Amino acid sequence: MAQLQAFCGPIIHALSPSKLEIISSGAIVVDSSGRIQLLLRDTDPTTNLLTTITAALPAPPPTSPITIHQLRPGRFLIPGFVDTHNHAPQWEQRGLGQGMHILDWLEKITFRNEARFADPAHARRAYASCIDGFLRQGVTMASYYGSLHGEATNILADLCLEKGQRAFVGKCNMSRGSPGYYRDASVKESLDVTERCIEYVRGIDPEGRLVKYVLTPRFAISCDDEVLKGLGGIARRNPDLPIQTHFNEAEQEMQATRELFPQFANEVDLYAHFRLLGKRSILAHCCYVSEYEMVRLKELGCGVAHCPASNMTVGGGFMAAPVREFMRRGIKVGLGTDSGGGYSSSMLDAMRLAIVASNAREVMSGGKDGGLSISEVFYLATLGGAEVCCLGDKIGNFEVGKAFDAIVVGTLGEDQGVMTVVGEEDGLSTVFEKFVMTGDDRNIIQVYVQGRRVKG
Repeated sequence: MAQLQAFCGPIIHALSPSKLEIISSGAIVVDSSGRIQLLLRDTDPTTNLLTTITAALPAPPPTSPITIHQLRPGRFLIPGFVDTHNHAPQWEQRGLGQGMHILDWLEKITFRNEARFADPAHARRAYASCIDGFLRQGVTMASYYGSLHGEATNILADLCLEKGQRAFVGKCNMSRGSPGYYRDASVKESLDVTERCIEYVRGIDPEGRLVKYVLTPRFAISCDDEVLKGLGGIARRNPDLPIQTHFNEAEQEMQATRELFPQFANEVDLYAHFRLLGKRSILAHCCYVSEYEMVRLKELGCGVAHCPASNMTVGGGFMAAPVREFMRRGIKVGLGTDSGGGYSSSMLDAMRLAIVASNAREVMSGGKDGGLSISEVFYLATLGGAEVCCLGDKIGNFEVGKAFDAIVVGTLGEDQGVMTVVGEEDGLSTVFEKFVMTGDDRNIIQVYVQGRRVKG
């Protein structure tokens, strides 16, 4: 990587859920560590950009040349997408079992597929394809559920680091509630393999610069009390580790949870009892949330991974999570593809479907929960997701000091693909809207993670 790189052209990023900053002509200067050193707004493209950038840099002046990347006409920069809920082993089963109830879908399709990851060679092939596929679509950060296999989970971490994708990686803890061929052999094995995976991931990326382990009880019905208790203990001893699980995903799952844990009135109390809820917790789905649970999620600082594609196609009905209410209460929310549960691995599709689900929610709530705007779902896909992962101080937009995780979007000529045609009269905000609503991976020309180009 060059000592300093400057990316010059239009820039779009979210500053908050309600504020989208559109810079028609700007520059982002990235240092050798991949961090943003300078963000210039309203630069004059007719002047010497190198002179402008050099003058704006803090003293002392750079001692080596600055590499200038001038974006072509029709291209602009946005932050990389943050996928807050993703099952890496399900990359190969996307689109299968749509319309099935969640527990039937797990038994008939998912567990059989995930069991194949006992073979390290299969895991390496499948995970390499998965990471490449998400990077092509601009997912610079993903919170991955692995299979229950320790070796395969370590392979997933290796490949994320090798290919340059920022990731949380976790072995699924599953000591019951699944077929004998796909289940942890014992409570002890479940916890021991988890501990070894934590040690392994820390060994390959000691500072967690790109890859961190995430504690991953698949969901309560997959775990004995002792497994949940043990994971809570690991969480206490390792306060840096994120935690992820499924939460109030579907009525069938919620009913099964109540039958297995009759001592708890709801899933908030269940997970909190085992000390698995806090600001580091990423709760997938949250389709049905009571007033009590809303209050507790806010108090505990948990984040929600909203997965509209899977919520509307797998689980048992059209489930529209109360995202507007989460945002109104200040509960952290991001988007997830839920790669296998939904039919699409695209964060662009997740944004569009979040709008669809929110419109349905507006009708269901009698107008109380207004539909989401394009700028709001873009926030959820970038800065919102970063905050859910407790990475909002590191990624999510182009603030100085953050890592340069970015996408170069193209909209003209060979870059256009099948997105809506861009007219000469279209302003940048219109072009952005056309991309979000009709673009795809063909418009994602280059992708950067920590300043390193990982696509294009």
